[in-house]
This record gives sequence, structure tokens and C-alpha cells, in this order.
Amino acid sequence: MPTPTEFDFIMIKPSHYDDDGYPIVWWRTVLPSNSLAALNGLTRDAARRNVLGPDVTINMTPIDECNAHIDVRKMARDIRRRGAKALIGLVGVQSNQYPHALDLAKEFRAEGLPVIIGGFHVSGCLSMLKEIPAEIQEAIDIGCSLFAGEAEEGRLDQVFRDAWNGEMKPIYNYVNDLPNISGTPTPWLPREAIKTSAPWSSFDLGRGCPFQCSFCTIINVQGRKSRFRSPEDLEHMIRENYAQGIKAYFVTDDNLARNKDWEAFFDTLIRLREEEGMAVHLTIQVDTMCHRIPGFIDKAAAAGAWRVFLGLENINPDNLIAANKRQNKITEYRHMMQMWHERGCFLIAGYILGFPGDTKESILRDVEIVKRELPVDMLEFFFLTPLPGSEDHRKKLYAEEWMDPDLNKYDLHHRVATHARMSDAEWEEAYQLAWDAYFTLDHMETVAKRHARRKNGSPRRSLQYMNEFRMLYRNEKCHVLEGGVIRRKRRRSRRPGMTREHPLVFYPRYWFESAAKILNYLHGFREEKKLLKKVLNAPDRWDYMDLAISPPADDELESLGLFQQTRGGAEAVVRETRVRRPKEMEAETVAA
Repeated sequence: MPTPTEFDFIMIKPSHYDDDGYPIVWWRTVLPSNSLAALNGLTRDAARRNVLGPDVTINMTPIDECNAHIDVRKMARDIRRRGAKALIGLVGVQSNQYPHALDLAKEFRAEGLPVIIGGFHVSGCLSMLKEIPAEIQEAIDIGCSLFAGEAEEGRLDQVFRDAWNGEMKPIYNYVNDLPNISGTPTPWLPREAIKTSAPWSSFDLGRGCPFQCSFCTIINVQGRKSRFRSPEDLEHMIRENYAQGIKAYFVTDDNLARNKDWEAFFDTLIRLREEEGMAVHLTIQVDTMCHRIPGFIDKAAAAGAWRVFLGLENINPDNLIAANKRQNKITEYRHMMQMWHERGCFLIAGYILGFPGDTKESILRDVEIVKRELPVDMLEFFFLTPLPGSEDHRKKLYAEEWMDPDLNKYDLHHRVATHARMSDAEWEEAYQLAWDAYFTLDHMETVAKRHARRKNGSPRRSLQYMNEFRMLYRNEKCHVLEGGVIRRKRRRSRRPGMTREHPLVFYPRYWFESAAKILNYLHGFREEKKLLKKVLNAPDRWDYMDLAISPPADDELESLGLFQQTRGGAEAVVRETRVRRPKEMEAETVAA
């Protein structure tokens, strides 16, 4: 047998099963995968350095299963035909993706291929739990390796050498040894591997978060001490992607505002735009106090931040305190959002349902308060979920509280725990009603009017985004962040344990569902077009005003529902008044 001269690293970002047991796969997806980009960038660097020797070619194959079906047997046949060695990497595996990732791993192991599983589920569990959970032990038992932590600083090199030599370790655990990422190989994907609805990619500029939100896994996987890339790293990523026509990016930092080099990053992007015409569009994530950083919002907008995701989470101070999210101050929400809105940015906010103080009635009341009083463009609703790797999960596990045993449901779109004040049915109904209440045609028109009144506003884009979210949720029965364009299903890909459907059942239903969705989408697009025409031709277009975009009033702390109707809102006003009054008195004294 000839000596192998090729080593295949097949990186798969797995999807997860829908409620009918089929992997959620699309022709094109909404979001790019940063896990794939990061691992592919590290692999490319390892190949350039010949870490397996000068005579071995390292082949990289990044696959996002959300837009590509995985044919295990076909992959195995190709590897055997070429006489290559290989390693299958299941990367960035979240808890909801773990059951499907394990099923894929079993198929690859049956073909005799080595498999390594990494991502937030493995890293979070090994970081937070005293014992290895049964589902992770199962992967070890079938001969898989696990990777916990981050792969920079030569760690991936060692995995490649072990795989090449047939000496894979059961666990590579670096979760307590977080690497420096400045100057390390940057995330990158070739254009042909990016199959999103519009050509855009992703990268991170920093990892880690100093806050202590109990529902969060990031702080226990990426650490509470922030680590950053350099402005030179950013420029390199932009130039390299620009060369292949990629000009839009999802910056995956959990909170870009807390990156110490934010100004240097934005200045780099502004310089590239002004001096070389290399304009980029960014989707960034920030906290709700970012406006307190002098110049942050202005420079973000100038650098190309056109979509901004806010960690709003809730408008009830009592709920925020219960989740250790004390950094959110509802008295700052309106001013902060108005600053972004005035600069033409589109605001998306995550909103969690099921905090301890929530009831179905309070949830629906609060949604209406947000619609009326805050200039946020879009809310993304999530169930409060005890994700493995979070403090919430660890507490419930060791207190032996009920949590759904099916990890496939831990996608923030399914209820997997119980609530002290709502029955299971009430909580699930509140979740559905919240989506229905926010994404109405009337509110879509209101949001578009808020953008249409400004010359730098984009009512067309705002309607497009809101309508896409509305239709994806209603037509596809999955969370919008898992959405895409044209759902693809394979009959033979159903979840193990579920009956494989007969062709005469599967295909007619699939075709009928697809046709019905197409009709629903066409109707939705017609409604969007009709709304846009109405907004653009409104006689009060340039004079439109509503409460959410009105300048802050002197008495709003005493009059708005945000402060007077929410749980803990009145107490938050008292605390804010205690802070404001001394400052006002000092200013009056100086003026006198």
C-alpha cells in the first residue's frame, strides 16, 4: 500500500433536527458560521507551515450543514479512493446541535474515520460540571475525541499530528487555558464555501465577557477576561475578504463596546473607506450602556455598522437583577436607542421570555410598551433556557429540577424547563403571542415611518428585515436565526428512532408544504410592497413623530409605562433620581 501523502480535515458545522426529525437544511442560510471561518483560518495556516511535514498536503473542507446535506458514505469512499488520511471535525457544536452531531459521528466512526467534536456544549459542560455528562461520555465510548476550549497557539497542530499518527487522545481540554488571539491566524472562508442569502462572512475581534449573566455560556467558555485581536488583524481580514467580493460581516463579539481597541478598529475601517473606497457593512453586538462611551456610536456608524444587536433581554429591572444582568439600566434605553436610530442604524434586540417575574399578561403588556416607547426596530424572542455551560443549568441540575432531557430542544425556541408563575401551556402561549403581537403589519408600518422621516433612514430595508423575520417564523416553524431560503429535506436523513416515511407520504407532503410556503411568501412580499408605497407617499412622511422617537421629556420617568408599569421600574426611577439630582444641583451651582 502506498504511503499516504494527503490529509483531509473535513470541518462540519452541524445543524439540528426540526420537530419532525429532519435536519434543518436550506439552499441558502441567513447567518454565516464563525466557527467554520475560525477553524478554516487556523487550518490554512497549519497547511502553509507544513505541520505534517513537507511531503503531506493538508486539504481543507469547510461545510455548513445548514446549507449542505452531509453524505457520510460518499465522503468516506472519496477518502479511501485517494488513499488519504482524514479527520472529521464537528465544530462549534451547540447543545441543540449535539444530538445530531453525535449521530453524524456514529456514521463516520462506522466508516472507520476519526472524529473530534468541539464547540460550546462540550466546552461548557467540561467547564461547569463535576462529571462528564452521559451524552458526552457516549461520544468517547464510540472512539470520538473531544476538544474543549480554543484551538490557537498550536493546539490544532497537535491534533493534526495525533490524527496523522493514529494517536488521538480522548479529550483535549484547554478550557482553563485561554489563548492570546492577537496576531494569530484570522477567520477566513473561501467565497465558494459561503452559501448565505447575501454574500457575507464573519469574524471575531475579541472573546470573553466581564459580566455575570446567569443564563450565559460565553463567560464560562471564553472566560470573563477579554482578549482581543489587533487593528492590523482586522485590516488583514477586510483586505483578504474584499479581494473575493465579501464586503459585509457579522462581528461575533458578544459585546464590541467593551473591546479596549474599539476606536482603533473603527478608525481602521473609516480609513479604508475614505482612502481606498473599501466600504464595509457590519452587524455588531453591543450592550445597552455603549452610548456612555464618548464617540462610540458616531464612529461605529461611520465605520459601517448598519445593523446593531442590543443585549436588551428584558425591560423589567427585577428580572434583570434576578439574572445578574445588572449592567442594563432601563432608564438609559430610550436615549441609547435614539442615538443609534438618528444615525440611520437598524436596531435588533434580543428579548428573553420566562424570567422569574414574568406572567403571560406581563409579557404581552411589556411587548406593547416596547412597541410604543422604544425605537427598536426588531425584537428576537427567546425562551429563558438553562443552556449547558451556564450557571442557570448547573443550579437546576444539582438541585434536581426538571429540564427536558432532549438536548435537541435547547435552541431557545422550545420550552425546556418549568416556570414558577406560568403553567407550561401559558409560557408557550406567551412566546407565540409575543411574536404575533410584535410583527403586525401596523407595527411594521410604524417602524418604517420612523426611518422614512430621516434622509439617512431606510424604510425599504427596515420593512424587508421585519417582513423576512415575520414570514420565516410563521412559515418555517423554527427560530428566525435558524432560517434560510428554500427548505431542503432528504427522506433518509430522519432522526434515528423515528420511522422513515414512505416515499408516497414524504414527497407529496414536502411538495405541498413547499408550494404553500411559496404562496405565503408571495403574499407577504405583496403586503410589504404595499406598505412601503404607503409609507413613502404619506403626506406626513417628513413630519412623522411618535412617542418612541420623541426627545426625552422632563416628566417621562414619572409618565411612561417603561418606568411605571414594569416590575421594578418605579424602583429603578428612584435609583436614577438619586444619581441625577446631585449632578443637576452641582451643574446649577457651577452655572450660578
